[in-house]
Amino acid sequence: MTADLHELEQRASAELAQVSDLQALEQWRLRYLGKKGEVTLAVRSVGQLPPAERPAYGKLANEVKGRLEAAYEARLEVLKQEEVERALRAAAVDVTLPGRRPAVGRLHPSTQTLREIYHIFTQMGFQIYRSREVETDEYNFELLNMPPHHPARDMWDTFYINKDVVMRTHTSPGQIHVMRAYYPEPIRAILPGKCYRYEQVTVRSEHMFHQVEGLAVGKHITMADLKGTMIHFARQMFGPERKLRFRCSHFPFTEPSVEVDMDCILCGGKGCSLCKHTGWLEIAGAGMVHPVVLRNGGYDPNEWSGFAFGMGIERIAMLKNHIEDIRYFFSNDLRFLGQFH
Repeated sequence: MTADLHELEQRASAELAQVSDLQALEQWRLRYLGKKGEVTLAVRSVGQLPPAERPAYGKLANEVKGRLEAAYEARLEVLKQEEVERALRAAAVDVTLPGRRPAVGRLHPSTQTLREIYHIFTQMGFQIYRSREVETDEYNFELLNMPPHHPARDMWDTFYINKDVVMRTHTSPGQIHVMRAYYPEPIRAILPGKCYRYEQVTVRSEHMFHQVEGLAVGKHITMADLKGTMIHFARQMFGPERKLRFRCSHFPFTEPSVEVDMDCILCGGKGCSLCKHTGWLEIAGAGMVHPVVLRNGGYDPNEWSGFAFGMGIERIAMLKNHIEDIRYFFSNDLRFLGQFH
């Protein structure tokens, strides 16, 4: 019986020396040291021997088991170390290779468009004036010639915080802020910022968007000044060949009021799906500042006059880049945003 134990130890040791990976080592352990392994069964078989042979056999069996367990643990450590070294070699960095260019962020297309607009209007002598996004009902409506229950309020679907405070629906309240801040000086200012409206999100409208308001107040400002400003802006923004037209419209805070259209940048005015086959694209609403609004800003309309305009930044970006869905701007899709450098 002791000869069998020596033979078992030699065979197990020889096989262990040939084990080359952790999976094979686990199979070896189960074959010899597992619950039904050969060494384990040999140790348990002591009770089946004659009493006189049990002590010597049991001692030798336990010694064989101990030596094989120690050999197993040593082999396990060696194979683990070899596996770590293989993983390190596979992940090794060749320091002689050129470095990978890190992924960098880009300006949002709305921000890029805003900066282009800033550049154009500051060249014309306009300053940038920022006003608050949370407004009182008074500034958002009443001081802009829309008293309570005025039907023009239906033109804006408003987010009310309470009965007197709203998320501004347009940047026009900034007209009152800038006039009260600079009275009695002449004014040339653009007022950029976010606006909010409680309306259905579609390919052409969002509940949050950017606008740029423009305001000029002086002693002899006329509609001709407004037209010249808008023509210069359109040609700087979209190209020197652009043509503009001014259509009569109505806004409570301007009189007279106009819609500013530009010949379609895609078809050149011939008619296409972008311009709905009209040949024209709306780029802004504008007009001469209403006397009531001038007076609410602190300026006497008998001495002062002014013009104002408002344009949607995402609309400008859509026209400039032929983007067909405004929802792309705020969906955080990097496939879209990564196209703008």
